[in-house]
Amino acid sequence: MAAKRIKLAIILFTIVTIVVAFITWFGRQSPIEVIAEKVHYGKVQDTVANTRAGTLKACRRAGLSPSIGGQIAKLPVKEGDEVKTAQLLMELWNADRLAEVELAGSELKAARSRAKQACVVAQTARREAQRLQKLQDRGLAAEEAVEHADSEARAKQAGCTAAHATTEVKQAQLDVAKAALDRTCLRAPFDGIVAEVNGEVGEFVTPSPVGIPTPPAVDLVDITCLYVSAPIDEVDAPQIRVGMRAHISLDAFAKQTFDATVRRVAPYVLEMEKQARTVDVEVDFLRPEESQDMLPGYSADIEVILKERKHSLRIPTEAIMQGDRVLVFRQEELLEQRQIKTGLSNWAWTEVFEGLEEGEEVVVSIEREGVGDGVRAVRDSSVSDDD
Repeated sequence: MAAKRIKLAIILFTIVTIVVAFITWFGRQSPIEVIAEKVHYGKVQDTVANTRAGTLKACRRAGLSPSIGGQIAKLPVKEGDEVKTAQLLMELWNADRLAEVELAGSELKAARSRAKQACVVAQTARREAQRLQKLQDRGLAAEEAVEHADSEARAKQAGCTAAHATTEVKQAQLDVAKAALDRTCLRAPFDGIVAEVNGEVGEFVTPSPVGIPTPPAVDLVDITCLYVSAPIDEVDAPQIRVGMRAHISLDAFAKQTFDATVRRVAPYVLEMEKQARTVDVEVDFLRPEESQDMLPGYSADIEVILKERKHSLRIPTEAIMQGDRVLVFRQEELLEQRQIKTGLSNWAWTEVFEGLEEGEEVVVSIEREGVGDGVRAVRDSSVSDDD
């Protein structure tokens, strides 16, 4: 009887143990999936970046308009055309000015002919005076005749000089007429691409009134040279110097960064209502050929490198919580919060001096719900090692 009781007690104890185990197993909290990165050695940079989106700009861009108003007579280019220096872009109706040029040219020809005639007469008069002077020396000509001939020669020479002066006046009048004619023609000041044309043949264009900007007749862009201009917060700007290395990133080329150098730091602060005060910083592509497929106007960001270390223990910056704390991850173990000491830092990597060792893993998905110190965690199966 006692043996049966003992056996029954053992069976009950076993059942209770199994039940408790099942309750404990099913009642335990499911582990949270996290993304973790290994602590390793690599390059770390201290950088500053723009506060608002910058802009990809052309080194040369001109909004061109005729200096006078008039009706468009010729428009030999269209948007997207490549043009050369001095190529005609637009011509206003100019038949009257063309006629003025022809008239001034004809008057110049007539003035030159008259000057030639006057000078030939002057040369003849001079030779006649010289002939009479020789005759007088031999006693064969009266002194009065010689003086008259000499005066006549000087008068004719003065007429020749006056005729040449008239020729110069007519030449100047022709130059003025040509300049007036040239003002009706809009020409390319440099090689480039026509970005925009505002106007059609037959329409009238007028110069912009003073202080009132109007769209240019032709927008010409030289895309062989591009740079990025971006606003940097006034607090960071004093650290930046011309010649510093930088990186360029563009939304249009999402997974690429381009090496650059600082070309200019604006000598003034921009003050914009309801926005932080900034300083415009311009950077050039270190390898200009990389910008060949880019278009002016793209949004762009810059990151200026202030300091750099080639070989430092580093972790992703996104893994750091407030107060320089991180969560250390071990598969199937509780997350451990740890205090660290940091050095150089940018948006991608942060240098670690103390608190972590190479090979340890830190959680980078710290924004996920439930992630915290002492929480069980497993690696997110949806994220591959390559990611």
